[in-house]
Amino acid sequence: MNWTLANYDRLFTALAEHVGLVATALAISLAIALPLGVVSARRPWAYAGVMAVTGVLYTIPALALFALLIPFMGLGTAPAVTALVLYSLLILVRNVATGLREIPHEILEAADGMGYGAWRRLVRIELPLALPVIVAGIRITVVTQISVATVAAYISAGGLGDIIFQGITQDFGEKVVAGAVVTAALAVVADESLRVLERRLRAAQSERA
Repeated sequence: MNWTLANYDRLFTALAEHVGLVATALAISLAIALPLGVVSARRPWAYAGVMAVTGVLYTIPALALFALLIPFMGLGTAPAVTALVLYSLLILVRNVATGLREIPHEILEAADGMGYGAWRRLVRIELPLALPVIVAGIRITVVTQISVATVAAYISAGGLGDIIFQGITQDFGEKVVAGAVVTAALAVVADESLRVLERRLRAAQSERA
């Protein structure tokens, strides 16, 4: 505990870097996945193609993906964020498309009968109804990104993984444990917070129904 107490500021800095990596990647992932999910929900052939491509990306080991990106992006934040985004697309696109597909057809017909255009219906009716499923996908994505971002320290992206790798290199067990515990705590807090949000959204929909 001596190193942890004496270097809590370094842990907080690494935690902030880690959260920054994940937040940036999540924002970019959602910006890509939402339109892809909408298109995939409307067109089965697009869904099959997107799932095939994102499924292949998801199966590539993290270090192998970093190795493929480094010649084009170098070391640091850029390849780390890119890898996090690529790993996120399968889950997010699938959940967006699934959430939209699960909306009862009667609700969509009622919206059309009330004069909603395609865009207005999507924004005002479909996405709000699909939100619990989308949040469930975000929850899985965030936990995945926190995990992969730890490995990204290997390519000089910073974050909590940097503390862990330093501890391994220096054969300093307390550093490894401190970095691992803070990383695990971050994942648990993110997971539970989004789980609570998902439950509240589902409860709110049940009450309106």
